[in-house]
Amino acid sequence: MFASIKLLSPLAKTLASKAGKRPQLGNRMWMPHMPLVLLDAQNATLDTPAQATFRVLPKMTKHEVKEYLTKIYGLPVVKVRTQNYMGKRIRVMGKTHIAYGKRPDYKKAFVSFDNTLADTGMGANIPGITDKTE
Repeated sequence: MFASIKLLSPLAKTLASKAGKRPQLGNRMWMPHMPLVLLDAQNATLDTPAQATFRVLPKMTKHEVKEYLTKIYGLPVVKVRTQNYMGKRIRVMGKTHIAYGKRPDYKKAFVSFDNTLADTGMGANIPGITDKTE
């Protein structure tokens, strides 16, 4: 009985040493599961570059937002600013009791693009409808 334990002990040591280590995160690449919702976009003018506002998950960082937009959509991102928002408190009045709750917290990301991106795609000109040539 003790001989079989000694034979398995090197294998048990390697399994125990691998199980005790934390996985190295490095560059986390779980981007497709991180939704970005476009809230507002502004086209570039002569003075200011194009800008967009996204609603993102609270756990997303500025660097992850920039990598998401550059690697998946190929957008030239220059600067990302973020703001955290607390969810609103809600109160629902029932017949017998009052139920209290809270909407989920969220984060807004304000993204500035490079000067090469002039049109963000919001408010595009449609020929024949937006032209006022009479």
